[in-house]
Amino acid sequence: MLETLQQLDTDFLLFLNSIHSPFWDDFMWLITAKLTWVPMYVALLYVVWKTFNLHTFILSVATIVLVIVFADQVCGSLIRSLVERWRPSNPNNPTEVNGIPISDCVHLLHDKRGGRYGFPSCHAANSFALACIVLFILRNKMVTFTLFLWATLHSYSRVYMGVHYPGDLIVGALVGALGAYLIYLLYRKICLSEKFKHHFEINRKEIQKGDNRAMCFIYTFLLTVLVISVYSLV
Repeated sequence: MLETLQQLDTDFLLFLNSIHSPFWDDFMWLITAKLTWVPMYVALLYVVWKTFNLHTFILSVATIVLVIVFADQVCGSLIRSLVERWRPSNPNNPTEVNGIPISDCVHLLHDKRGGRYGFPSCHAANSFALACIVLFILRNKMVTFTLFLWATLHSYSRVYMGVHYPGDLIVGALVGALGAYLIYLLYRKICLSEKFKHHFEINRKEIQKGDNRAMCFIYTFLLTVLVISVYSLV
């Protein structure tokens, strides 16, 4: 069973990784970069700031940071050291495709091979952890849709670059989502305490009609993708 899943994962990786072009090479190289999304993160902080009072804002930001740290450490420090699954791009990976090492079969960008192990994907874990915790905290459909679109694109770039199997992304996303849900339960318990309850309930009602305040986040995401696209074309 495990060998069958491994083979399916390898076949799916090679299929997705084979779909590339000079435009998408540049596009995905920028999509996967963490600094690319700093403007979007700032815009997200602005939405949270405009949604809650100061105390709840600080609590919400601390919760978001905790969720991402949790997802990153569970995947990068705990699971990877236990499973030790080689990245497809690593020359030490023993998997072969028609007698050729898989590391020679994948399409790489700028010869970037990543680290030693890649299961699960920290990119996927962190991205979906952020998308899920914002879903739970804000309950804003427009922001949620945009973040899940970003998380999917951000994660897919890792397969495109040949540094992760699709299975790495799926498990990473599940770890991130589970961590976000568990930590949100604690967040909600604190928010419903006497110190936060009044402001939290009022703000949650305001969120439902706060789509306009979220447009700066949507526009920042779209503008970032547009700039990446134009850069990739030229």
